[in-house]
Amino acid sequence: MLHNLLNKLDAKNAFESVSAHCDIPCKIYDPSTAQIAVLTMIRMVDLLEELNAKDSLTANEQAQFVRLVMQKEEHGVKVKEEVRVIWGDYIKQPQIDQFPHVHELVHSINLAASKAKQHIDKAATLDLLDKVNQFAEIFWQSKGVATFTAECPYPPAQQVVYPKLDA
Repeated sequence: MLHNLLNKLDAKNAFESVSAHCDIPCKIYDPSTAQIAVLTMIRMVDLLEELNAKDSLTANEQAQFVRLVMQKEEHGVKVKEEVRVIWGDYIKQPQIDQFPHVHELVHSINLAASKAKQHIDKAATLDLLDKVNQFAEIFWQSKGVATFTAECPYPPAQQVVYPKLDA
């Protein structure tokens, strides 16, 4: 009943549409989600290239090809969204003063994510990972947390920047 009433009010005088990460603010930000999304894109490209190497594809393989492309696309959007949220909600003047190139880096991440989405191109996804790793390093440095680089423990086995947390 309340839902119907709100819908009728909205139809007469539309409510302003809003969306947010969480405008509380929660102060919980972590670039690892963006890194995992890029790793997923790289893995999807690897799998797509395996299918593409075949002379012909069965119906099931064609369906798998479509699903892999869809996942690559979805994770490309996720990279952009996760970086945008940290950039828009966390990065403030002190971080900009410390890392004056952060705006340029975020812009280059968005462009690289678009390129990685547009093509089945491993080099494009690796370039995106490099940029997201740079962003992760800046993020952790801005919090006074040291970082290290290591190969992720799952396919596609790429180098990822991690926070060095005390045990």
